[in-house]
Amino acid sequence: MKSTYDTTILTQVPGAQVAILQSEWYAEYTDVCIAHCRAILDQAGAAAPHCHRLPGALELPFAARHVSRSTPTLEAIIVFGIVLRGETQHFDMILDMISRGFERVMFEEDIPIIVEVLPVETIEQAKARCADDDSNKGREAALAALKMIHWKRALSSTDGSR
Repeated sequence: MKSTYDTTILTQVPGAQVAILQSEWYAEYTDVCIAHCRAILDQAGAAAPHCHRLPGALELPFAARHVSRSTPTLEAIIVFGIVLRGETQHFDMILDMISRGFERVMFEEDIPIIVEVLPVETIEQAKARCADDDSNKGREAALAALKMIHWKRALSSTDGSR
C-alpha cells in the first residue's frame, strides 16, 4: 500500500542541521529519494544537509555515530539504502546488524535517525519505493525528520536541555 503525505503545510525548522547517509549499492534508486528528501528539507528552512555516501548498508550505523560525534549541531540523521534478498542468509544478517546499530547510535548519541534502508525481495519493489512521485520514501524520511526536530526543539525550549 502506498502512502502519501501532504507537503503543502510543512513543519518549519529554520537552520536545522541534518546529515544524509547513503549506501553506494543501488544508488540509482536512492539518489531519487535523496533528491526528494533534500527538496522537502529545503522547503522547511533546514540548512543544506551534510551528505555522505558509504560503501554499503552495513557501514551506515558506524557513519551515523561518527557524523553525530563530529557534528555537535546535528539535529537528525537520515539514512538511505537498499538491501536486496539473495539466496543466502546475508540479507537477514545485514538487516539485523544495521537495526541494532542504529538503535545503539540513537540512544547513545541522543539523535533521531530516520531509517530508509529498504529491505526488498525484488528490484521492482525498490523502484516502486524510490519512484519520482508523491509516495517516494525520501519525502517520508524528510517529513519524519522535520517532525522529530520540531518536537525535540519544542521539548528543549521547555526543559532547558540540549
